[in-house]
Amino acid sequence: MSWTEVIGFATGALCVWLVARRHIANWPVGIANNLFFIVLFTQVGLYADAGLQIVFIALAAYGWWSWTHGGGPGIAEALPVRRTTRTEWVWLAAAGAVGVFALTLLLSRATDSTVPFWDAAATGLSLAATYGQCRKLVESWWLWIAADLVYIPLYVYKDLHLTAVLYVGFLGLCVYGLLGWRRALPARDARTTLEATA
Repeated sequence: MSWTEVIGFATGALCVWLVARRHIANWPVGIANNLFFIVLFTQVGLYADAGLQIVFIALAAYGWWSWTHGGGPGIAEALPVRRTTRTEWVWLAAAGAVGVFALTLLLSRATDSTVPFWDAAATGLSLAATYGQCRKLVESWWLWIAADLVYIPLYVYKDLHLTAVLYVGFLGLCVYGLLGWRRALPARDARTTLEATA
């Protein structure tokens, strides 16, 4: 266990808790977390995860802007929580499948990664979830849950036990975030959700 992992643990936990509460400070805290994880993941050979942190920083900048500007120029109101459309699901699935396939090939041929597919799969799920988070899509929490279920055993396998514990915590926060974001849906969507789960 290193100081990098400890600080990554602390900033990661704070970031996810802030996202679950829909607090704008999650973006700068998340960027700090990404910087620590770039160092940590490079040290243990999780190259896709390390590269993913750079993409996360770019997405965090976009998400920060999106949450404060409603996702469009000249729109000052905050971005509302909403459901993922069918078209968005199709694009996310297609981009995710292509990305995971390409990244698996890259990692297996160009690096010494011992877990190319799992590293790539977790990366693909995380990117799709982050896009959804940037747009305040409720279903982004399901993608984060799936990603965490890949990350936890992956980090145990890589002897990153504190980071694995962090991701168990993330899993709980994802459930909390999912429930909170569902309650924040506009009344019609919230009613539909309640009827579907009844």
